[in-house]
Amino acid sequence: MAAASDRAGPGADAGEPSLRLRRAPSADAGDLAGDSSGCRRENGDPHPPPNPQERQQQHEMLHYRASAPAHRRVKESPLSSDAIFRQSHAGLLNLCIVVLIAVNSRLIIENLMKYGLLIRAGFWFSARSLGDWPLLMCCLTLPIFPIVALMAEKLIRRKLIGEHVVILLHIIITTSVIVYPAVVILKCDSAVLSGFVLMFLASIMWMKLVSYAHSNYDIRVLSKSTEKDAAYGNYVDPENMKDPTIKSLLYFMLAPTLCYQPTYPRTTCIRKGWVIRQLVKCLIFTGLMGFIIEQYINPIVKNSKHPLKGNFLNAIERVLKLSVPTLYVWLCMFYCFFHLWLNILAELLRFGDREFYKDWWNAKTVEETALHYLTDNIVMVLTDKHILQVTDNGLPFCQPVHKWIIRHIYFPCIRKGFPRGVAILISFLVSAVFHEICVAVPCHIFKFWAFFGIMFQVFLTRYLQDKFQNIMVGNMIFWFFFSIVGQPMCVLLYYHDVMNRQAQASR
Repeated sequence: MAAASDRAGPGADAGEPSLRLRRAPSADAGDLAGDSSGCRRENGDPHPPPNPQERQQQHEMLHYRASAPAHRRVKESPLSSDAIFRQSHAGLLNLCIVVLIAVNSRLIIENLMKYGLLIRAGFWFSARSLGDWPLLMCCLTLPIFPIVALMAEKLIRRKLIGEHVVILLHIIITTSVIVYPAVVILKCDSAVLSGFVLMFLASIMWMKLVSYAHSNYDIRVLSKSTEKDAAYGNYVDPENMKDPTIKSLLYFMLAPTLCYQPTYPRTTCIRKGWVIRQLVKCLIFTGLMGFIIEQYINPIVKNSKHPLKGNFLNAIERVLKLSVPTLYVWLCMFYCFFHLWLNILAELLRFGDREFYKDWWNAKTVEETALHYLTDNIVMVLTDKHILQVTDNGLPFCQPVHKWIIRHIYFPCIRKGFPRGVAILISFLVSAVFHEICVAVPCHIFKFWAFFGIMFQVFLTRYLQDKFQNIMVGNMIFWFFFSIVGQPMCVLLYYHDVMNRQAQASR
């Protein structure tokens, strides 16, 4: 009987006569009996059904007694290890936000009272920025390369050049997109921020042009295939088999995506009021980043020593002190760029697919969080050597780059017969090289700190993913290496290397 009661649950009280509140026979009881059968009073008038509140009161009055058992089944505490991830923690999250705001407000007030406002106008604009006009001219001439790529595609469509020639032309174009800005930056003693913006734009254009060339090559292969219908079935979309045009190229170069296709999902209209609100938020968070950098990060870095040359304990203290402001800057940058700016750009272009990131902060393993471009949670539908359908179950940090890596590096390596581990290693190698280029070229320093930092994640993840599956320990380890150690260490390393280079150049 006890086991049956446990299985029945709380609703079993209704079926246990011993637990009901018994009433003496009366006219009310007769009325209730009559209501249950015909829903009419004794005089024949209809009896209105009770509302939900009355029904709940009747349920509580009729079904619970002092002798009713209060404990019916085995249950875990909400914060126990077996039940913690099945609970909603919205209240605790609100508490953390309130405490975080209060603590940081106190620290900001204390910092302002002690040091005053340290923000300089030179953070946003300085006389040195006027000397970076070669970088501005280089940036304005970058659109020449997509136009040349379009001309190459037009020539191959008209059969004026061969397949090998157009591949060679695309290799030259994509290589020039990276080499040209790098040479301009290295030849000019430009500001680090200006050089970083130029290399960032050049890297985006390189990835877009690689996708443009690779996608059009694949479209030509599919168009020429006599077994296309039998091999691919319904997976080939005629809308994405169109010839390249200047309109499609221009939209692709402006759209917030790195993967080319002739057509994209589009929204119906532009919400102008929404765009203005997002622009205001973008300006607010950009100003917040500038405040944190000038008020906290710069003084800490200037009062530090090279982490690999000074006292070890002093280096640890500087890294830990720098970890919180760098984490705040990184989170503000993520929200400002990946959420606000990319959504603003998508709204203005009516770009439909706005999944620029996934909820990577909820990942429970190192495998899901530590890598930006995870390929371990991908389900593939294969026909011979062709991949027809992809289902991505990972939680990538940057969806545009993730899709580009999967589409143009990982899957081509798999189709060529490379082992899965080698394909992942090549994907990380490309990511590490471009991280190093975007940082090292503007700093005029090639110490490979960013390269080794990215590649270190490969071995760290592979070592830890078998130990920490389906628990939050992996997530904590990721945040520790990424925000507490990784970013502050890179800031200190590059800052002191840049200062040493400038000191040697001034002698």
